[in-house]
Amino acid sequence: MIAKRMVFEIHRLKSMGFSIRQIAASLNLDRGTAGKYLKYPDSTYKPKQGRSSKLDPFRGMIKEALDQYPTVKAPVILNMIREKGFDGEITIIRDYLRHLRRHKSKQAFIRFESRPGRQMQIDWGHFGNLAYGGSARRLYALAVIESYSRMLFVSFTHSQKQATLHQCLAAAFQYFGGTPNEIVVDNMLTAVTERAGSIIRFNDAFLEFLRPYSITPVACNIRAPHEKGKVESSIKYLRHNFWPLRNFTDLDDVNHQVAVWLEKVANQRQHQTTGKKPDDLLTTGMLKPLPDPLPDYRETETLRVDKFFAVRFDVNTYTVPPRLVGQQVTVKADSRTVAIYYKEKQVAAHHRSWEKKKRVELPSHSEQVKKLKKKLFMDRQLMVFISLGQEAADYLEKLADASQPIKKTVAQLLSLNDLYGTPSLMCALRKALIHKLYGSAYIQNILHQEMSPVKTHPPVTLKNGELNDIRLPKPNLAEYDAIALKRRK
Repeated sequence: MIAKRMVFEIHRLKSMGFSIRQIAASLNLDRGTAGKYLKYPDSTYKPKQGRSSKLDPFRGMIKEALDQYPTVKAPVILNMIREKGFDGEITIIRDYLRHLRRHKSKQAFIRFESRPGRQMQIDWGHFGNLAYGGSARRLYALAVIESYSRMLFVSFTHSQKQATLHQCLAAAFQYFGGTPNEIVVDNMLTAVTERAGSIIRFNDAFLEFLRPYSITPVACNIRAPHEKGKVESSIKYLRHNFWPLRNFTDLDDVNHQVAVWLEKVANQRQHQTTGKKPDDLLTTGMLKPLPDPLPDYRETETLRVDKFFAVRFDVNTYTVPPRLVGQQVTVKADSRTVAIYYKEKQVAAHHRSWEKKKRVELPSHSEQVKKLKKKLFMDRQLMVFISLGQEAADYLEKLADASQPIKKTVAQLLSLNDLYGTPSLMCALRKALIHKLYGSAYIQNILHQEMSPVKTHPPVTLKNGELNDIRLPKPNLAEYDAIALKRRK
C-alpha cells in the first residue's frame, strides 16, 4: 500500500493530462500500480515485491542525496550509508546511481497551456550587484509572465522582502491591465511559510495581499521547476538577451532600460511556442479588473526621531523638521521615495539613497535648526530659565501650548526665582503642572501662599539698564565635585 501523498500525486498528474505511463515514470511506480490507484484511490493493493537487496533500506536516502547533489559519486554514498549499517560492496551502489540518473534523464513532461487570463507565473532571479560609491547592493529581478499570451513584466529590486514582492506584483498587474485567477509561485518564504508533502501553508501577508485581487495562489512541488516552466524560461531569456553588454548607473536606470526592452523587444517578438507576439495575444478583457483604489504597498516602519532630527531607515538616515525630535513618526518607502508622516500628515519626502551610511538631509530642515539656535542664543533668558531644572523646561513647553506670552512670563518667573529661590520656584512649577495652571500669576499666588521670600533686599541696580537684565545659568557644582574626586584618585 502506498502513502496517501503518492495517491494524491497520481490523481493530480492525471488531472494535468499525464498518461498512466508518464505518471508511473514521474513517480517511480510501475504502470499497474498507477492504474490501480487511479481506479481505486482507497485500495489496499500492494505492488509485487522484487528480490530483496542489501541496498533496499537505503534507496530513499540515496535518492534524496542525488536530488540534492546530482553529481555525487558512489564512494561518497558508500561512506554515508555504511555509517547507517550498510555492509555491501560499492558495485551495487554504482549500478543504482546509474539507474537513477538514466531514469531521471528520460523523464518526460507534458506542456501545460492555460486559458486566457487564468494564470500568471512569478519567479526571482539574481543578477549580481550594483555599485553605489564605495558600497554595493545585491540586484534581483522579479519576472511575471501571463501564461496564455507569454506577455512578460520585469522589475529589478535591491531586496526580496515581503513589501518589495507586493510592490512588484502590484506594478505587474497595472502593466498587464488586470489580474489572473491564479498565480503560480515556488517555495519562497514570502509566499509559502510551511510545506508538508501536498499540505501547504501560505504566508499570511501574501494571502492578505492577494485577497483584494481575488487571486488563488498555487505552489509548485519541491524540485519541480517544470511546473512553472514559462517563467523559468523567461528568467533565462532575460539573462541572455537583456543583461549582456549593458552598463547601469543605478536602480532607476536598470528599470528604465528593462522597460524599453520589454516594450520594443521581449513583448514584440514572435514567440517560439505560440508563433505570435505576446502583445498581440494579451487583451485586457481576459483579465479581472483592478481594485479601485489600489492599496498602499510601501514598506512601512514606525521610528523615533533622534536628537539630530533624523530617522534611521535601511542603513541610512533621513531628516525631518527639528520640532519632531523625540517623536514617533511613520516611514513609508518604495524603490524611489522615502516619505515620513507624523500623525497621518506627511512632513518630509526624500529621494531614496541606495548608498550606505549616508545622511539624506533637506536644506529646509537644517535652516530651521539654524534659526532655532539663533533664536535661543539671542534670548538668553529662556536658556537661563530652562537651566533651572526639568520642571522649568516642562512648564515652558506647556506655556507654548497654552498660547501664553513666553518672554514676558519667563521674565516674571525669573524675578520670582530671585525673590523665593530656585527650590521654591521648582516646587511651585510642579504644583502648577499638576493642576494645569499656566501663567506667572498662578506661580506667584502659589509662592505667596506657601513660601516665604528668601531675599529681603533687591539686587544692585546699575546705571546701564541693559546690564541689569544680564542673567547667567546656575552652575552645576556636581561637575566640580567629580573633577576633585578624579584628582584625588
